[in-house]
Amino acid sequence: MAYQSVFNPGLFDGQTIVVTGGGSGIGRCVAHELAHLGAHVVLVGRKAEKLETTCAEISEDGGRASYQVCDIRDEDAVKAMVKAVLDAHGSIAHLVNNAGGQFPAPLIGINQKGFETVVRTNLVGGFLVAKEVYLQSMSKTGGSIVNMLADMWGGMPGMGHSGAARAGMENFTKTAAYEWGHSGVRVNAVAPGWIASSGMDTYPESMKNMIRNLKDHVPLQRIGSESEVAAAIVFLLSPGANFISGNTIRIDGAASQGTRAWSLGKGQNSTAYNGFHRAYVPDVFKE
Repeated sequence: MAYQSVFNPGLFDGQTIVVTGGGSGIGRCVAHELAHLGAHVVLVGRKAEKLETTCAEISEDGGRASYQVCDIRDEDAVKAMVKAVLDAHGSIAHLVNNAGGQFPAPLIGINQKGFETVVRTNLVGGFLVAKEVYLQSMSKTGGSIVNMLADMWGGMPGMGHSGAARAGMENFTKTAAYEWGHSGVRVNAVAPGWIASSGMDTYPESMKNMIRNLKDHVPLQRIGSESEVAAAIVFLLSPGANFISGNTIRIDGAASQGTRAWSLGKGQNSTAYNGFHRAYVPDVFKE
């Protein structure tokens, strides 16, 4: 089987695209779709094993991929990583700033180290990668960047550190789009809501029942698929979005809209798009 993309084959032929956090979850799915569409995908992450596995999958499917081990919170490491990619491939056409991580906790349960660690990963790291890709490549050749956010418009109770970081990333997206536009660089973001991905299995046992019931709080009455996030990212990287910059696409089934005072009707007629032939169904939904 191959990835069932809604986009034209060869869309990214001859282009090098960097995907941070490409070894698992949404990043892995995005990497597969981009490779299926002709790109050479460079996966970036901290754990070589995950990156190697995803690269092997892409190769088995007939795509091209390589990887760079890098802690995106380390400025010198990011500079060296971007240089290594350019030495190997000449230029970077696009960047998917997907890497991130957080842990569930109320604000009073997060100490300074925990808060700063999440902000460094979800905001500072994304800034460092985007800045270096711009300085070393896109300032000369143009390109596009898609940053990863989350549904944080109503706050993120239980994930306040991540909410603060993601809100900062949205503002960074707008600022970078304005400052770097003269170089032909577009900067946008996606904000997934509740998506069925491997990350859901990292949460504790006490949260499993809540995760299974998330769909009840979504107007479309279901959770999203990794493929639905990947499709939005691919669109923003594509020539069809060449006059879109500084914007965020919410991929949440309208969960971030409205108010709890309005009761949701019984779900019908909404079917998830699952183009990823190697999609991982979280264990929490298998029980």
